Amino acid sequence: MNTHQHANHDSAYACPMHPEVTGNKGDKCPKCGMALTPVNNKKSQFDVKVAADPQNVQTGKPTNLSIAVTKHGKNVPLEVVHEMKMHLLVVNEELTWFDHIHPEEQADGSYKVSETFPEAGKYLLFTDYKPNGAEGEVNKQTIDVKGTASAQTTELKTKLVSTVDGFTVTLLNGEDFKTNRNQGLQFSVEKEGKKLAEEDMQNYLGATAHIVMISKADKDFLHIHPVSKENFPIYAETLIKKAGLYRVWVQFKIDNVVHTADFTITVSEGEKSEEDHSHHAHKH
Repeated sequence: MNTHQHANHDSAYACPMHPEVTGNKGDKCPKCGMALTPVNNKKSQFDVKVAADPQNVQTGKPTNLSIAVTKHGKNVPLEVVHEMKMHLLVVNEELTWFDHIHPEEQADGSYKVSETFPEAGKYLLFTDYKPNGAEGEVNKQTIDVKGTASAQTTELKTKLVSTVDGFTVTLLNGEDFKTNRNQGLQFSVEKEGKKLAEEDMQNYLGATAHIVMISKADKDFLHIHPVSKENFPIYAETLIKKAGLYRVWVQFKIDNVVHTADFTITVSEGEKSEEDHSHHAHKH
């Protein structure tokens, strides 16, 4: 489950990382070794229920979130994906604030976690999970937070260099993002003038890094995990189906500390090939 974006081909199975690679059940992608997954875009057979305690969510105060993935009213068991059974990605509607947390499983099969929202407004909760024996899914819900709103609005502008905790992270090909093609994400990481390599990255949840992309217009969500690529400490590939402004967060771990770098990119419309006409994006 390297990205929640799939391709629709005549074949029933495709690689989630390389949508142009298709085949049959049980086949593996020759490019990355991932098992091919079904591409039919059916409505989810699972329900996701999110409850907040207290119900009147306030800024600056911890809120307990309870999440249940159910089928026919019963909690369903989840598989471990990237070392966790559930990933919860939380962003504000303006896409200027981001958090990646992991609800803990309870005795009844539900999941709980605490979150503190910094400002009033609407927040998006992306619940990333994989029921046993089923494909991974992402559920999107919103939550309204009361309290003090930000005094100023932040206008999103292109940002291809992010400085965090003394690290300078650069999205090297950030001006070359287009739809309708297999898209590489090339990152460099430097600290005190030294360029870091992939071996300098610690394992973080089963990968060298975690990458989340969310579109400003439709809040389309992509959760991407890197693959090895010579000359880049962090490298990944995906397929972006809609042009527009996107926010990108990259999380990596060094010296036992998780660092989060953020970027803002503009994806332009790329040329469609005959093959591209058979693609579709799995939206959340």
